[in-house]
Amino acid sequence: MKYVSTRSKIKPINSAEAILQGLASDGGLFVPESIPKVSLEEIDTLKTKTYEQRAIWLLEKFLTDYTEDELGECSELAYNWFDVQRRVPLMFLVQDPKRPETVVASMELWHGPTSAFKDVALQMLPHLMRMALKKVGETKEILILVATSGDTGKAALAGFADVPQTKVMVFYPDGGVSKIQRLQMVTQVGNNVNVTAVRGNFDDAQTGVKKIFGDKNLRNELEKVGVKLSSANSINWGRLVPQIVYYFSGYVEMVKDEKIKLGDKINICVPTGNFGNILAAYYAYKMGLPVNKLICASNINNVLTEFFNTGVYNREREFFKTITPSMDILISSNLERLLYHETGGDYKRVSQYMKDLNSKGKYKIDGKLKAKLDKIFYAEYVTEDETKLFIKRIYDVFKYTMDTHTAVAVTALSKYRSSTGDLTPVLTASTASPYKFTSAVLTALGQSVDGVDDLDQITKLFDLTGMRVPKNLASLATAKVLHEDICDKDEMPDRVIKFASAGKA
Repeated sequence: MKYVSTRSKIKPINSAEAILQGLASDGGLFVPESIPKVSLEEIDTLKTKTYEQRAIWLLEKFLTDYTEDELGECSELAYNWFDVQRRVPLMFLVQDPKRPETVVASMELWHGPTSAFKDVALQMLPHLMRMALKKVGETKEILILVATSGDTGKAALAGFADVPQTKVMVFYPDGGVSKIQRLQMVTQVGNNVNVTAVRGNFDDAQTGVKKIFGDKNLRNELEKVGVKLSSANSINWGRLVPQIVYYFSGYVEMVKDEKIKLGDKINICVPTGNFGNILAAYYAYKMGLPVNKLICASNINNVLTEFFNTGVYNREREFFKTITPSMDILISSNLERLLYHETGGDYKRVSQYMKDLNSKGKYKIDGKLKAKLDKIFYAEYVTEDETKLFIKRIYDVFKYTMDTHTAVAVTALSKYRSSTGDLTPVLTASTASPYKFTSAVLTALGQSVDGVDDLDQITKLFDLTGMRVPKNLASLATAKVLHEDICDKDEMPDRVIKFASAGKA
């Protein structure tokens, strides 16, 4: 399998090279030249496999320059950190007990070491990258550069901490992540890690990182000190491809639990900001997973909802800080990959869309392309009051506690079912532990948090729900703050050079 750019006709490269580069030299994203197809019979064989084995099965189809043994090692090293045997277990919620077909399978993606769905990929990526370095004979140090809206940063830090021949630097929006998310990052240990707050929002941090990748002079400066840049955001194919696995895994778990039969179509509902998680579901669908509809759930920063409903992507809008900070995004980078595939690989067209977005703040797709997207995607957005209402409603009915982002998905799903009457069984992505967003969850459950410290809120939520507190969050109470750097967005390049050069002769 070879990889090409979404923006120009470049020479196809192997997956190892694409993973190391992260972003194509033309600013585009790497995509596979073709999407492999799988049969129902192949999907059926996954029922008897462990999650690690399912990962190997999927990755072999995309990362063809890796051996089965190499992928097996990556998978084993990635997922033995998870605190449940099934890795991504399902919790079944039935809308109407008299109609079992209304089942909603909440796929808990947050049982890894940082309690967020990013762990599923970011525990895998460092090992894929470590092996890629050997495959291409790279001797320089790789600097993993990350912009985070909350979860990716900690997952990248945890995954790459003290991994040989790498450094990892994370930029996050100052005041734009939850206090628990911030604590997770600024207490990260490791001799090769840096965490820096950026004055601004996530899009400022993400745009700054993209500019750094596109700055040839800066890259030359880094080359002089023996450092090359790469990414751990979902713009890196090595970050995205492991996420495809859990949609196949979730489907076969629904079959095993007799909620659906093999071949039955499901809807998949995903809370999304940067469009990476739902794009992984799209790849699963294109490979042959029986999918009826992909439901794209947004918060009030509803740039994606507007895009799917109107065909216009417009980033020039008011930005809101919300109780779902990982979705507080106005530039959804991975949408570019979807446009590439659905235009039949028309990189000139995609490149023009991205130029328009950069220069005009928006672009518009034509009616033919929009009609193609309408066949598979449905988009809905959710207010903060609606989010809190559903956290309470789900808890009252099922005694199940969900975080704010997962609640956005469930709320959007309810809206979709009400407006369309479609009661197809649903696999929904539960993306974070509720203990990462205790203030909003406790408030939604009718509890006062006035004067209650964030760490004490963890105890309060446990006392209320009895839900087990993840070890990594429980340990924050005694963790030492190690990273207190802050900068303006135009200072980001200098901070990168300073960190990359640290310890160099």
